[in-house]
Amino acid sequence: MRLLRSTDLALRVLMRLAVAGEAHPTTREVAAAMDVPYTHAAKVVAELQHMGLLAARRGRGGGLTLTEAGREASVGGIVRAFEGDDDVVECEGATPCPLHTGCRLRGALRRAQEAFFASLDPLTIEDMVAAPTGPLLLGISRMPSS
Repeated sequence: MRLLRSTDLALRVLMRLAVAGEAHPTTREVAAAMDVPYTHAAKVVAELQHMGLLAARRGRGGGLTLTEAGREASVGGIVRAFEGDDDVVECEGATPCPLHTGCRLRGALRRAQEAFFASLDPLTIEDMVAAPTGPLLLGISRMPSS
C-alpha cells in the first residue's frame, strides 16, 4: 500500500513538532524544512489543525505547536483520516470489473488494508519520536530553533 503525499507529510509534520521544544515554526518554515510546496504544507497543516492535532497562531510569536491530542494521536487514526475509507482497487468505476459481483479479491484487499491500519493503531506520534528518531529529526532539521 502506498500512502498519499499528504499523509506522509502530515505524519512528518507532527513528528517534527513533537521534538520542536520551544520552537514554533511557521507553515512556511515547515514547508521549507520538508522541501514541499508551501500550498501543499498549508493544506496539510489546516487539516491537522481542524483535527485538533496542532495549533496555529498568527503574528509575532506565532507558529505551529503540537497539541496534547496530537502527541497522543494514533498513527493509524491519522493515516485513516488522510487516506479515506476508499477501497484499494476500483471495481465499479466508468468500466466496472466484470467480476465485481463474485470477486474475492476486493474483500481480501479490504481486509489487508484494515490490517495495515490496525497495525498502526497502537502507535502514537510520541512513540514515533522516541530515540533514535527524535534526536535524528533534530539533527537533520533545517527549522529554526527559536
